[in-house]
Amino acid sequence: MATLLCLSCLSIFAQDKKFKFKFYGQIRTDIFYNSRANQELIDGLFYMYPLNKLPDADGKDLNARFSGNFYALTTRFGVNINGPKIGNATTFAKIEGDFRGAGTTLYTVRMRHAFVQLNWKQSDLLLGQTWHPLFGEVYPKVMNLCTGAPFQPFSRAPQIRYRHQFDGFQATGALLWQSQFQSIGPNNTRSVNYIKDSCVPELYAGISYSLDNWLFGVGIDFLSIMPRTQSSVISNVDGIQSEKIYKTNARVNSLSYEGYLRYTNDNWLVAAKSVLGSNLTQLIMIGGYGVTSIDPNNGKETYAPLRNSNTWLNVVYGKKWKPGVFLGYTKNLGAGQEVSKLYGLGTDIDQLFSAGIELSYNLPHWCFGVEYSSTSAWYGNINYKNGRVNNSSAVHNQRIVGVAMYMF
Repeated sequence: MATLLCLSCLSIFAQDKKFKFKFYGQIRTDIFYNSRANQELIDGLFYMYPLNKLPDADGKDLNARFSGNFYALTTRFGVNINGPKIGNATTFAKIEGDFRGAGTTLYTVRMRHAFVQLNWKQSDLLLGQTWHPLFGEVYPKVMNLCTGAPFQPFSRAPQIRYRHQFDGFQATGALLWQSQFQSIGPNNTRSVNYIKDSCVPELYAGISYSLDNWLFGVGIDFLSIMPRTQSSVISNVDGIQSEKIYKTNARVNSLSYEGYLRYTNDNWLVAAKSVLGSNLTQLIMIGGYGVTSIDPNNGKETYAPLRNSNTWLNVVYGKKWKPGVFLGYTKNLGAGQEVSKLYGLGTDIDQLFSAGIELSYNLPHWCFGVEYSSTSAWYGNINYKNGRVNNSSAVHNQRIVGVAMYMF
């Protein structure tokens, strides 16, 4: 009903010749099989890494099991809108949705992109939700829906973004908030409240340079979240326990850095990115933060972010038949100081490695592809002196995914 109402409104606006609409979309189906249980989203469609061993009463690994499914819920529909000028600026807007839903509710309409943009000769201003700048223009071209995560940042975020081009350079600055992709906080739960209570948006600044078929770039990201707004302590007076609540405003402040390059011509795509990440769980990357101290008088905590080094390489060749290779590696660098507990994603992983090969057949409006990937995760014991992981051993997952897409 909401979709029909939206289309009706667009048809009314289309009668105004100042607006031009271009509808687009895709019907996408994915079939996949795994040799092991995994950390995943969308009921296994968005794949990240294999889970650690989980022995049963007989010592058998509960996570050593096959899984597979078939979905069409990443089918999507969108519209690009070119509107009347405002002064010297041309106006543009995008609305795009799919059937991903929210949480565990699948096959319901979800907003992917919704923004307006003012474009001048050498600059543009964007307001709304679209890809996070750390996802950026350089990302892997792979069959798996995760698009290289958790080695590649993955998020669409509400933002105010400004870009300026000059002499082959493009400078980008952005203020970002969180909506569908959220930071992990206490009890390893995701919530938008951590950045909402912080009242400080995420900050990004970057610069890229284009030369012939090459693109080079670097960027820096600052995140400040407030995991708690109150703390508590339990007191025992004359055998009677009581809880006292205190106001707290401690933050987790973190800086992350990226560097990337891409080469393209008629047949080749060679792309690579390296991210020194710090508490980037809102970008579906491993990491988080640790508690460095707890005040026994009021329960107030202080924090230090966990750092991770993430690097990937992607090579694709061809036009109709396109073979491709993807390599990704992540290393846990810890907190750099003593911690008492950790919150985040994959905090007991020392390193991750993934290698994938794919082959796709491409026609106008059609794409058929298959990808095989092998991913290893080294789990171990958390060293609370520095937040790193020691004495690790690997578990492995073999994954096959097949994709068929019709694009219009």
